[in-house]
Amino acid sequence: MAICSVAELGEPAMALARPDVHPAGFVAQLVEKKLYPDAVRFLAHALPKREAVWWAWMCARRAAGEEPAPPLRASLDATEKWIARPGEEQRRAAKAASDVVGLGSPAGCAGLAAFFSGGSLAPPEAPPVPPGEFLTAKAVSGAVIFAAVATEPENAPVKFQNFVAQALDVANRIQLWGPKPRA
Repeated sequence: MAICSVAELGEPAMALARPDVHPAGFVAQLVEKKLYPDAVRFLAHALPKREAVWWAWMCARRAAGEEPAPPLRASLDATEKWIARPGEEQRRAAKAASDVVGLGSPAGCAGLAAFFSGGSLAPPEAPPVPPGEFLTAKAVSGAVIFAAVATEPENAPVKFQNFVAQALDVANRIQLWGPKPRA
């Protein structure tokens, strides 16, 4: 699984990676071994960018609570607009809102993930500077991991399990790894 090396998984996770293991089975092993951040990093790198940003946004939204502060709400809203209609204006708006809340928040990381999804990192008037291939996945990983641990860290294992299950559901729906294997 080539994703494992670019996702920068830890040694215990890499020891579980074998070519004969289906990716969903690999993620299940990571969860079973409580290697939650590795499962998140693997999934963030495996999912297509838009789906990965949606996943980050969903996790960030949950972490923000019922009544998020206005800057968090603005960042989540800007990212949601990019997810619904991924264009250049929405991508740059997600980045601007992300800058306000910062990268120490799940919402900020989710907005940055949208910005890294394509286009140029440079200002519009400057020569284009394409984002690195895995920058979206790195920001998605940050958003999901922060969302699991930022509040009530004692509940992080349950949050990680729920977040990973959500990403696996997306992977199955889009048939990321082909039709779901039969049990």
